[in-house]
Amino acid sequence: MAATETQLILSVGLIEKDVNGDTLWVWCYPSVGPDLRRILLSKCCLTQGSRDFHIFVFGQFRRTWYYVTTAEALEPTALRKVTHFSVVVTARDFNPEKYAALSRILCRVYNKHGSPVKMMEAYVTVLTKGICQSDENGSFLIQDYDARKAYLAGSVKDVVSQFGMETVILYTALLLRKRIAVHHPRIEALLEFVRVLPTLTWHRKDWSIVHPYVHLTDVELEDLKKCSGYVAGFVDPEVGNRPDLFDVLVNLPDGVITISQSAKEAMAMGKLHKDIGCLIVESAEDAERSDVQVVKDISLKTKEVLASLVSLARECEDGKITFEGLQQHRFPPATENFLFHLAAAEQLLRI
Repeated sequence: MAATETQLILSVGLIEKDVNGDTLWVWCYPSVGPDLRRILLSKCCLTQGSRDFHIFVFGQFRRTWYYVTTAEALEPTALRKVTHFSVVVTARDFNPEKYAALSRILCRVYNKHGSPVKMMEAYVTVLTKGICQSDENGSFLIQDYDARKAYLAGSVKDVVSQFGMETVILYTALLLRKRIAVHHPRIEALLEFVRVLPTLTWHRKDWSIVHPYVHLTDVELEDLKKCSGYVAGFVDPEVGNRPDLFDVLVNLPDGVITISQSAKEAMAMGKLHKDIGCLIVESAEDAERSDVQVVKDISLKTKEVLASLVSLARECEDGKITFEGLQQHRFPPATENFLFHLAAAEQLLRI
């Protein structure tokens, strides 16, 4: 297992801010491409010229996940001309807790020794043995951090607590593989919220749709627009004026969900949505049910809906649903519309 897990880690890099206030990318092993390096510098709080200090941020760019941990150079340290530094880990997988734990150890090693060599030694030990351990800097065991834990680390109950019945809008958008943009000016709140949303479509277990920390730059938006559906987080409120970027916009500070004009037809709500929304709210508001149990409840309902869709597809000649075929069942208009778009999202629609 360790061999497979260690193959997910791609690189470790180092950004420093010196006593003159200059911030530079100073070291990397084995390598990071120039485009990704520019992205990583832009995500590091040391380059943003603000007083905000973000200990840990994460995101993805061109299918590579990045995890940035920032620390102050504290005595006792070998770093004499450095005030702050960031350790950057890139990987193939979504697992914030795993890479935050690893980065904390690498930060302690670098703060003490002031040399990338010692940090690289610790990193290579993780690559080769799946473990990094010392009395001074703490221990890290890669097997302690499986993907399922990362997927379930957030709280779907918190999402439902904030949005109530409107959570079904987010559920529907995810199920139909729509584009969800989320805005919050505080990066920590943004990261906490966006990572939870894929649990609403647990049957897919697909966190590649999450782009937690996106700036409104050409290179990042070009990467984002290659995705047919996504959950993207933005600290810039200007995203609200960019309807080309979303089907559903979530304004987290105001607790408002907006469906774009272009998506209203596909996102039309009916009795089926109301039933699913009630189930989500009732499950989430049950104090005796854990977040994991709420996720299971939603997933069971989703599987029922998908089983019905597959059953409809089996009735068709080539296993593909047509609009005319749906009409024969005389579903309520909103249900018919939803099943049509869901069939398209599940590749069960005859084009």
